Amino acid sequence: MKDQQFTHSEQQTLEAIMLARRDVRGNKFSDEPVAKEKLDKILQAASWAPSVGFSQPWEFVMVENTSVREDIVASFEKVNSNAQKQFSQEKQDLYTKLKLEGIQEAPVNIAVFYRPSKSPVLGQSSMLETGKYSVVCAIQNMWLMARAMNIGLGWVSILEPKAVSHILNAPEDAEFVAYLCLGYVKEFLEQPELETLKWEKRKAIESCVYRNSY
Repeated sequence: MKDQQFTHSEQQTLEAIMLARRDVRGNKFSDEPVAKEKLDKILQAASWAPSVGFSQPWEFVMVENTSVREDIVASFEKVNSNAQKQFSQEKQDLYTKLKLEGIQEAPVNIAVFYRPSKSPVLGQSSMLETGKYSVVCAIQNMWLMARAMNIGLGWVSILEPKAVSHILNAPEDAEFVAYLCLGYVKEFLEQPELETLKWEKRKAIESCVYRNSY
């Protein structure tokens, strides 16, 4: 494995996985269970993510209990009704048609937390947020590994963090970062759903790159 080099074909495979990654919603999940060994591999992929000072500050709660999931759904519905109001009337009309979570439909629910170190972390002294960024890197690893295994993943972000932490009895120093829904899907969309629906347009990379300064 020392100084491992990758072929052009392998690079193309990684590119294809990145391009095919989708944020999967509840109306796309099938009821096929995810085998433990495959779920373990997705969690293992999270542990391979880069982290500030090699702190590995991620923790995962497997939400299996039906009543707990119902409480999470109730939290979603409360936040979702308020979230809709911030958009224009045209987008509100589209918003009502969107399925924005898959908490009950997905075979696997995972709540992801940031658990900061109790001792100083190399590289984190002036940018504390790098700890949470590390957790997001772990989530991206899970997303790509899941897609490579033809398993869908959706990130439910319309939640109130304190409510989720309370429902899951999280320790005071554990900060809620993400709620993930995983499972096999009926189909992977050719394009991201919000792009297809023209909710937003994809940015050209040239519009995001600057030289030396803004």
